[in-house]
Amino acid sequence: MKKFRIITILLALVMLWIAIGITCYAKTDSGVRSSLSRKGCRLEQAVILSRHNIRSPLSGNGSALDALTPHEWFAWSSKASELSVRGGILEAEMGQYFRKWLEAEGLFTPNEQPEEQAVRIYANSKQRTIATARFFAASLLPVSNTPVEYHCAFDTMDSVFNPVFTDMSDEYAAAANEEVHRLYDEKIAALADNYTRIFDVLDISESKAYKSGVFTGFSTDDSVFSFELGKEPAVSGSLKTACQISDALVLQYYEEPDPQKAAFGHILSDADWEAVAEIKDVYGDVLFSAPRIAAHVAHPLLAEMHRELRTEGRKFTFLCGHDSNLASVLAALGAEDYSLPDTIEKRTPIGAKLVISKWDHNGRKLISLDLVYQKTEQLRGLSLLDISNPPAIYSLRLKGLAADKNGMYKAEDILSRFAK
Repeated sequence: MKKFRIITILLALVMLWIAIGITCYAKTDSGVRSSLSRKGCRLEQAVILSRHNIRSPLSGNGSALDALTPHEWFAWSSKASELSVRGGILEAEMGQYFRKWLEAEGLFTPNEQPEEQAVRIYANSKQRTIATARFFAASLLPVSNTPVEYHCAFDTMDSVFNPVFTDMSDEYAAAANEEVHRLYDEKIAALADNYTRIFDVLDISESKAYKSGVFTGFSTDDSVFSFELGKEPAVSGSLKTACQISDALVLQYYEEPDPQKAAFGHILSDADWEAVAEIKDVYGDVLFSAPRIAAHVAHPLLAEMHRELRTEGRKFTFLCGHDSNLASVLAALGAEDYSLPDTIEKRTPIGAKLVISKWDHNGRKLISLDLVYQKTEQLRGLSLLDISNPPAIYSLRLKGLAADKNGMYKAEDILSRFAK
């Protein structure tokens, strides 16, 4: 009897250990991966939609941002809105990482010189996207002359990447306005503390704009949305001004080695920087992630990606656009809600890439979807990336589709979702 009790206790301990193991696994199974590879699967194709890497703020010297602080902003190596030197270096590192991954998967040979049409590099016609694509391509295919496509006049928006309304009616505009308010009014209202934080970081109370009465402070209930034919979704009010500040501060944090100097002499914690970045995250979601809007403004890019996934002989595609492209495409595809780890930008980090990989598993065609991005410490530290020191990799889930235990989907389901 005593022996039986001992065995029972041991079995209970084993079951408890298993339960703890399962629980721990569930807690750590947050979608984060250490590799893009899938065990037992053969890679057949990869299509990447990328955001450009670090750029200077969209507004240059003499802009409204200057009037909102008594401090001087970072002295950028590039003109307003253009890719910075650091951004180019970081993108080259990403290209190197993907080269090593594709070689490890056997899709590329060392020093790959792809056959015609096997690889496509296509960028929006802005300086920051063309330059990002060139830096990426140079490291991905260092001995190949694979061209970087851009189809419009330099520094204009290509219609494929331009998230504008191509059709409009009063009824649609009213429905879009209702949807945005219904989905995001609470999130905007929750930004009150974030607004206070950037007000303090910029020392706005000591600025010319504040002292002259041009700027009187932030409000969480003054957002007015605009939906017009041929234009991007837009918002006026505090959210827009706060986003411009958030964007400039985040970029300054990436570029300026001294974090205290990046915060104009203030000491900010990681949580503080996340609060600063959250403003631009909410701004991007508000304008581009409402389902009614996302499916509309992302349509040309979704069609382009769908074609690439079905192009015979294509092994690798790199499409370089903007955070608005990532936000609208992910929302249109029905990505489940997520908050990215190891980055202050939780939605579409600078340089982030949606990687859609097609695999063969014993004759079954599968597709995985991952967001790949450099962690904040990698952006600030210019970390050299390779298979042993990868960027952050986050597996996405799509609403209404069943994924297997490895987070992969039937290829026909993903292609049908694109077509829909």
